[in-house]
Amino acid sequence: MLRILALATFLSASLAAVQAGELHKALLYKNPQCSCCEGYADYLRQNGFDVEVKPTNDLAEISSKAGVPADFQGCHTMFIDGYVVDGHVPVKIVEKLLSEHPAIAGITLPGMPMGSPGMVGEKTEPFTVYAVTKDGKRPTIYATE
Repeated sequence: MLRILALATFLSASLAAVQAGELHKALLYKNPQCSCCEGYADYLRQNGFDVEVKPTNDLAEISSKAGVPADFQGCHTMFIDGYVVDGHVPVKIVEKLLSEHPAIAGITLPGMPMGSPGMVGEKTEPFTVYAVTKDGKRPTIYATE
């Protein structure tokens, strides 16, 4: 019985170590005065992401250089595992991006939709998340939630 208990303890510790190794590190750039971006970072942390937040006054330039067209930009820009994630993208869609590894620059949820992660209010319509291409073509729909 003790062997079984010891084995179960060892396997639990090993699983925890593997899960800890899967922690995705993200760098989120935000406007220094924006509080909803901090809410989004906290939302990601609660869902197992390691998020570093950097205030900047050059957010539009950072998004643009990452390939996100001005009319598709959100209120913050995050870099994770080689992708750009712009705006309040729900975690399930971020996880989809990271598991599928598509050949795109990243994804964006334009603007600041009410009820999106980190934003106040009720969700009033589906969130449409767009794929940002590496070749500068217009973004296309990646997912809706």
